[in-house]
Amino acid sequence: MHVQPQFLAGDENEATAPPRPTSTVRVDLNGLRGIAIALVVVFHIWMGRVSGGVDVFLTLSGFFFTASLIRTAQSGGSIDPITRVRRILRRLGPPLMVVLAAVAFATLTLLPRTRWADVGDQLVSAVFFYTNWELAWTAQDYLAADQSVSPVQHLWSVAVQFQFYLLAIAVVFGLAWIVRRSTGGQPMSPPAGLYLVLFAGAALLSFVYAADGTSEMQSWNYYDTGARLWEILVGAAIAALFAACQARDRPAHRWRDGQSWVGRSARTLLAVAGLTAIALCGFVLDGVREFPGPWALLPVSATVALILAGPDTVVAQLMSTRFGVWLGSIAFPLYLWHWPILIFALFLTGEPSAGPTLGFVVVGLSVLLAMATVRLVEKPLQAPNTSIPKVLITVVATATAAVVVCGSVGWNYYIDRSVADLQAGEVVDASTHPGALVLTDGALAEDAEVVPALFSAPADLPITTVEGCIADFDTRDVISCEYGNKDSERTIALAGGSHAEHWITALDQLGREKGFRVVTYLKMGCPLTVGSMPMLGDSEYPGCLDWTDAVLGEIERNKPDYVFTNSTRPRPDGPGDITPDSYAQVWAQLAEHGVPVLGVRDNPWLDRDGVAYRAADCLAEGGTATSCGVHRQTALSPLDPALAASFGYPAVHLLDLSDALCDGPVCRVIQGNVLVYRDEHHLTATYVRTLTPELSRQIASATGWW
Repeated sequence: MHVQPQFLAGDENEATAPPRPTSTVRVDLNGLRGIAIALVVVFHIWMGRVSGGVDVFLTLSGFFFTASLIRTAQSGGSIDPITRVRRILRRLGPPLMVVLAAVAFATLTLLPRTRWADVGDQLVSAVFFYTNWELAWTAQDYLAADQSVSPVQHLWSVAVQFQFYLLAIAVVFGLAWIVRRSTGGQPMSPPAGLYLVLFAGAALLSFVYAADGTSEMQSWNYYDTGARLWEILVGAAIAALFAACQARDRPAHRWRDGQSWVGRSARTLLAVAGLTAIALCGFVLDGVREFPGPWALLPVSATVALILAGPDTVVAQLMSTRFGVWLGSIAFPLYLWHWPILIFALFLTGEPSAGPTLGFVVVGLSVLLAMATVRLVEKPLQAPNTSIPKVLITVVATATAAVVVCGSVGWNYYIDRSVADLQAGEVVDASTHPGALVLTDGALAEDAEVVPALFSAPADLPITTVEGCIADFDTRDVISCEYGNKDSERTIALAGGSHAEHWITALDQLGREKGFRVVTYLKMGCPLTVGSMPMLGDSEYPGCLDWTDAVLGEIERNKPDYVFTNSTRPRPDGPGDITPDSYAQVWAQLAEHGVPVLGVRDNPWLDRDGVAYRAADCLAEGGTATSCGVHRQTALSPLDPALAASFGYPAVHLLDLSDALCDGPVCRVIQGNVLVYRDEHHLTATYVRTLTPELSRQIASATGWW
């Protein structure tokens, strides 16, 4: 069998494929590609849901590519992996680089400089095909499609496919090389059944891993190559099955080609069921929360059904119409173009989502650009190797990749240098940048540039993040570091998530000045909590519960003088803040072991009508320190809710620095020429440094140490 092998990433075309006397071009599967892409576009633009189309892509990708590799290995063709990878890059790279160049240009001309570093990082990840890992590390929400989302976020699936291609080449060609070497260079290959066992077994392992990850850490699991592999490997296993059956002239091969050992009516019903399942998948399943877990079996199984149904059913004929073939021919560039066009359109219009009119404009422009990409980029690449257009396109694509990488690296280096100067104290002077001292000590602020610079705000991080002293989302390991006066017998344990972490800047300074040691126990997104299951966004976060148990065990053994942790968090269903019951349970557990608590009220989070926003972005788009701020009554309750929650816990001492963050009714994003926030809700290390005197007074009052 020979199927049209191109997919989201390139493969050999019809002209270069080794001939098969019984080959059949599966035009219907090319049409399925187009249908899946259309679903992706429609659901991204108008539904705000995952369609399941990407999962169809992944399965088809494994089927097409593995069939090509096995065919090459079994026909005695070249098994040079470098040549195969070069061929993939030659077909995939140029259209991808065209889109990345357009995104880079639009970013520089349309987006504020505060967005350049984030987009630049993801452009680099797209060039080197690790976008899925970049998104996993930053925990991007793929359900979101608004103006603040990365314009290349959708390229995670291209990265996963490319990573699979490298793995498949290594497995298929590697085994073929071993067999040929053992037979003295004869053009022999391993039996296809061996590939079937390997791919099916690996698919099962990946499926189990994905199912476990869905319940453990879905924001990571969604992008994890290991969790996604099973969807591609199912297609690879089907390709290996067909190759094995073909070698033995078994019925599966004839079924695949529509040579009826199973009646056409039965196969038509199978095809109808498969196409219906794909069409309805996005409506009945919440893919962001469920994929690539067990529920992803729906689109994957539906794709397998359409492959098995063969090319001679009514459904296959519908997918093989001129429109279906055309839609399949623009599928890859359409996928590349639609998302960045949507994101930039939302940015330019200021709309949170695309309505009917804007959506049709996005679709129309995406289709036009996809057609132009096919005509001007993809078709010339199918010409002979010596053609001038092909060479020119390859050179331009390579140069574009180099410019994107060098520009992004250079910009990030500039940001890092700016932040390094801040951390070294070379820029901030209390006389010109008093920060919180304007509110707490009545200091006056002269006219001066705001620090940190808006574009470098996200990098103004606590030293614990810089030094790797905070556990990541996906680990239960307890990481402990020491700051302040490391030789002191007095100890404060700083424990919790990132909202406890950003106080390390002040605690480290106070520890060195006042003579106490700071021991950190930190984990991203994980405030100390016991009892109820912690949540990370809309997903359960069991790793946080296990980590908290381990940390509390260490604290109870080491008996620090105080545990410094958060006492409140924003109310999830309205204005103000609350003290969760799970926080009070932590206090009770610590009290049982004689460990007192310094409970600090959480800072206001930037939120407007339920939508979080970054201070630097708001300012870069023309906002002011006040207009970009949040109303105090929106972010904070009239009284610290921990006052009531801590009743009956005499060893809990409350700290409240709200008056050092909010000036009257508004919590401004700039105080005393210092930017308060580095993102939507974390404080800049520079501003926390100016909070040190006020924190010192409150800790002294609570502990009596000075």
